[in-house]
Amino acid sequence: MNKINLTAQRKAVLEAVQYDDGHPTAAEVMERLREQGQQFAYATVYNSLKYLTDVGLLRELKLGEAASRYDARVDDHHHIVCKQCGRVDEVLSPTPDEWITAVEKATNYKVSNSHVVFEGVCGTCAQHKV
Repeated sequence: MNKINLTAQRKAVLEAVQYDDGHPTAAEVMERLREQGQQFAYATVYNSLKYLTDVGLLRELKLGEAASRYDARVDDHHHIVCKQCGRVDEVLSPTPDEWITAVEKATNYKVSNSHVVFEGVCGTCAQHKV
């Protein structure tokens, strides 16, 4: 196993994602760091996010938005996105075995992991709907 080079900047970026359960974008990570009084260049934040994703400490989420989001939870799980406010939540239910079997049969792939993105309207937005 390769040694992970966790510089002070990478550690700060990792912690900013770990302590934000909203699956932040790179811009949101940058804002959190600024709020903490830390000044990093955008390139440093983006490069740190890429490195942390590449070594498996973060998970990059491409949820159909312009910007990627980042998740400190790297185990297999799914996400649900509110189509009105953009909120992203974890879905910890396992992928049903019959889905995996159907995908393998249809594609001739051997599935090693899955990431399903559900879309809907969160409870807060549903309450505000007339």
